[in-house]
Amino acid sequence: MAETKHSVPDLVTESEDIDEDDMLSCKLTASGFDPYKALERSQSEATLMERRSLDSDSVTETSINKRKEHKISECSKVYFDLSKGETFEEQNMLFASSRSSSGRFLETIHQDEELQVDETSLNYRSQRSVSVGSMSSTESINSRPHPFSDSNNLQHMLEFYLGMIKKQIPRLFSDDQKEKIASSNELNTLIEQAWAMPAIGRDVAYSLSDSLRAEKALDVIISNFSSSSRELKLSSARLLDQVLTTRNREYLVTHGLEAVIETCVSSKEDREIAQSMTGILESLLKTSEEICSRVIHLGGLDVILYWCRCSERLTLRHCAIALANLALYGAPDIHTDMIKHKVPEWLFPLAFNKDDSVRYYACLAISVLVANRHDKKTEEAIINSGTLELVLPFISSHTPAEFARMDLWHRHGRSKDWLTRLVPVLLSKREEPQALAAFHFAMEAGIKSEQGRKQIFHEIDAIDPLKKVASSSFNATASKFAAEALKILGEEVPHRLSQQVPLWSVEDVLHWVSQIGFANYMHHFRHCRVDGDMLLHMNNEDLVESIKITSCLLRKRFMRELKDLKMSADYTSCDPSKLEHWLKDIAPEFSQYTYNLVQSGLDQMFLRHVNEEHLREDCGIQNGIHRARILQKIREESMQNVCSQSNEDIPDGATNVVSRTIDCFISYRRINGAQLASLLKVHLQLRGLSVFLDIERLSAGKFDESLLTSIAQSKNFILVLTPTALDRCLGDADKKDWVHREVAAALQCGCNIIPLTDNFEWPSPDSLPEDMRQICVFNGIKWIHDYQDACVDKLERFIRGDKRGQLYGLGSSLEDSTAEGNCKIKRGHVLEMGSSFEKTVE
Repeated sequence: MAETKHSVPDLVTESEDIDEDDMLSCKLTASGFDPYKALERSQSEATLMERRSLDSDSVTETSINKRKEHKISECSKVYFDLSKGETFEEQNMLFASSRSSSGRFLETIHQDEELQVDETSLNYRSQRSVSVGSMSSTESINSRPHPFSDSNNLQHMLEFYLGMIKKQIPRLFSDDQKEKIASSNELNTLIEQAWAMPAIGRDVAYSLSDSLRAEKALDVIISNFSSSSRELKLSSARLLDQVLTTRNREYLVTHGLEAVIETCVSSKEDREIAQSMTGILESLLKTSEEICSRVIHLGGLDVILYWCRCSERLTLRHCAIALANLALYGAPDIHTDMIKHKVPEWLFPLAFNKDDSVRYYACLAISVLVANRHDKKTEEAIINSGTLELVLPFISSHTPAEFARMDLWHRHGRSKDWLTRLVPVLLSKREEPQALAAFHFAMEAGIKSEQGRKQIFHEIDAIDPLKKVASSSFNATASKFAAEALKILGEEVPHRLSQQVPLWSVEDVLHWVSQIGFANYMHHFRHCRVDGDMLLHMNNEDLVESIKITSCLLRKRFMRELKDLKMSADYTSCDPSKLEHWLKDIAPEFSQYTYNLVQSGLDQMFLRHVNEEHLREDCGIQNGIHRARILQKIREESMQNVCSQSNEDIPDGATNVVSRTIDCFISYRRINGAQLASLLKVHLQLRGLSVFLDIERLSAGKFDESLLTSIAQSKNFILVLTPTALDRCLGDADKKDWVHREVAAALQCGCNIIPLTDNFEWPSPDSLPEDMRQICVFNGIKWIHDYQDACVDKLERFIRGDKRGQLYGLGSSLEDSTAEGNCKIKRGHVLEMGSSFEKTVE
């Protein structure tokens, strides 16, 4: 019987985005099946494709005879790249394809090759995921030859995979539920493998996804969400997560959005389904402002925030990217909804995560939120979440090129529409969002350059903003990354101004004037020979008389730009006493007065002699409220100095006279306690408590003495005890360990100490240093991740004084893992360290 061959769409070679938001335009036909029977799909656990050269001359007679003797499905083997297995575990990085829920890289190896499969690889295979944690491991994967990896063979690849898809679609329409589930899983694996292919994977996967819609299979997948079968919903969710291309998203929105979101909400507690459903939400939230609003209204945002507290990295990745998409695609009213839903607070544990992709997109989400103009109250809510403080440390620890290679989630880059929405963030007045946007554009420049699609930066009008940022002195970090992007794109990198504005030459001033849009007045600046010093002293009268700016609105705009310049300038060349830092402690905008104060002869030692007249007449501070706040800070510091002199016995920098203004200080071991500590911070802040959590702590370095002051100012000291958290304290007679010093300071300051244990075993009290040994006798709370709210309820009662620390015995605790169902107290007595009063679920 003659076999027909599939027609395959012509390749698009134009400058269109060929990533997840700009579809490869193709028309698929429903004719026949693929004729390449020699390449049968493996029936083993994963979809396998025989690894062989396309050159038929390279196939030996022996290998051909082997194929005749054995079916591929019987002898094919799965190749997992686990050569860096130890590295993967140490880095705790999830390795997944850019749209793959399982993230496997699978291919058939020759039968005479040995396959190394150890216990670790089997465990990863059972979880349908492979972890990777280093760039080197990713490079080893990318360097492996893949069949049809050459773009010239894209047509051949499409023919082969379309044939495999066509064979599975009839099973999807079956009345047999088991057949539907099996077909969904097989289709999922096929498309998953397509996504994983280097270079052409995105094109192949998009075409396969389109074919499902053309064959009406997408309707069946959507209808499966109304089924009562959990397994069918799970398999359908995994498949839908793989195939949500731009057109498929639009189709889903009009043919079943409510059903899918309803399943998402009703299955919120199901971890497996949630992993795929959060991926579906991630895709839906980059469709349009209207769809973002509908998803929020239907409860999609609540589901995302619920799973921000989980520990599954793939789910957390979906949540972080979903929130970044929502921030980018959402209108101002949606941003308001995000603030009301406490999104900035929930972004904190994501930005504190060990997984770099989770951290990155959480930082991007908070950056986009703060970059948009908000009222003071909303902006304050974003800043108070603490998440924004994590942006610059993340950027400083990565490079764009390395970060793009570290994870295949970035390998294909983002779409033109997505990048267009990021351009305004590049022009933000705040340092963090501008730096992160520049970082992303530098990363995208490298990706698009390799793809031969540099022109996309011109299409989205990103070149001029990049040049403006590259030449700016406002943000050195952003300037560096913008210049890097321009170099990769082959664009001219403009002259970069120094941040040392007081040292600017006339030419530097002219360059800045042109950059802010006042090029028409450059000849006046040149004629007056305005340098950096004169520029910082300019006022409204100077603009009228010397620069001839007659328009009142233009003068206001110029003075606004000058104010921003003063706030971002570096004054180290003329400010040895660091008045700039002192002024920033009041508020960032007060740094605009630094040069005026320094030029007036002030330093920090002489501040106590300053009065309002000095500030107004000599320092030129015309804002009366600002003068009052500066004088208030001077008075407060004078009072603190008096109090400090009257209390000579100050332990390690902490003072007994400081009022306890902080509700909770959280101490933790960063290596394995950071995630729990960040979750506690969010939970407690949402309950109206002020929390101090040191986010700058490093694994090595000088102890920050200011932490002891923060402990002294705290009413409660929460000690997060994760496995081996106190090991470094054992025998630490010299108090070199940070946790040791924090615990000792908390005991000495009389804080209400609350140990919170998570799989922690108390060491022998005698093995601990004497100054922290008492920690073993305080009531504690056992953390149970699945019952976070119940644990935090108990913690809040401890904090608010309902249950004060009572000594039940060494390491004793008052623990109750309150779960659903009736509870009763199991009475007991203290037998040994670690005993507890526990509630058990009947």
